[in-house]
Amino acid sequence: MYGAILGDMIGAPYEFDQGDKTKDFELFNWRKWVRYTDDTAMTIAIARAVMAAGIDADEDLMKKEMIFSMQDIGNKYALGEYGGRFSQWLVSKDPQPYGSWGNGSAMRVSSIGWFFDTLERTREVAKWSAEVSHNHPEGIKGAESVASAIYLLRNGKSREEVKAYVIDEFGYDLSRTCDEIRPGYHHVESCQETVPEAFTAFFEGKDFEDSIRNAVSLGGDCDTLTCITGGLAEAFFGVPDELIRECNERIPDEFIEVIERFYKITHVG
Repeated sequence: MYGAILGDMIGAPYEFDQGDKTKDFELFNWRKWVRYTDDTAMTIAIARAVMAAGIDADEDLMKKEMIFSMQDIGNKYALGEYGGRFSQWLVSKDPQPYGSWGNGSAMRVSSIGWFFDTLERTREVAKWSAEVSHNHPEGIKGAESVASAIYLLRNGKSREEVKAYVIDEFGYDLSRTCDEIRPGYHHVESCQETVPEAFTAFFEGKDFEDSIRNAVSLGGDCDTLTCITGGLAEAFFGVPDELIRECNERIPDEFIEVIERFYKITHVG
């Protein structure tokens, strides 16, 4: 999860096309607002929910815990940062999915790629994590593709194998390079125009940090794009210790407790 959270933090200052579309920037520039956003809060919420339900939980229990955790954490952290429809969902007494294809389903799913022993179960739970709010086919596809890729990467698949799987299973166009995407890319909050770009930033990355820099350089909805890229990059490269230390200085103790339990259960690191 550190990969996704660091991606969120590092990308956040450049959201809404506020960056220069360059890879040459300070990761933790003191002049910039480098802290977690709603992407991190929801990433934590999903991980906490899976651990509360248990990895063998059925759909009803898993979704119940996801909704509870998302509402609990969402109403305590990153207030004012959630989209309009999702903000209403967070405070609803009977939260229902609302057909969203927004990229929120893909940015919060990274932990699901680590919990389970099979790709089929990974995709199933990723689907559930989207369906509680983002039940449009594109929202579900975004969540499933990211979780599936993380599962495959952590189990030793090459980036070429993962790219082929994502194209075959989900139909994303991954033919463009970062250099081709960058000039015309702009702030957009859909899965279909965020997830492929996040994959490309990762596929071209030389290491964890370079993947993050690729994502930030594209612009757009930069915290979410880079959050997704960071989750993928962690599964392949790992996360440098110095970046983990920086991350822990910028998140609440409650988040650190969830992260520590997550890594203990999944044996990551």
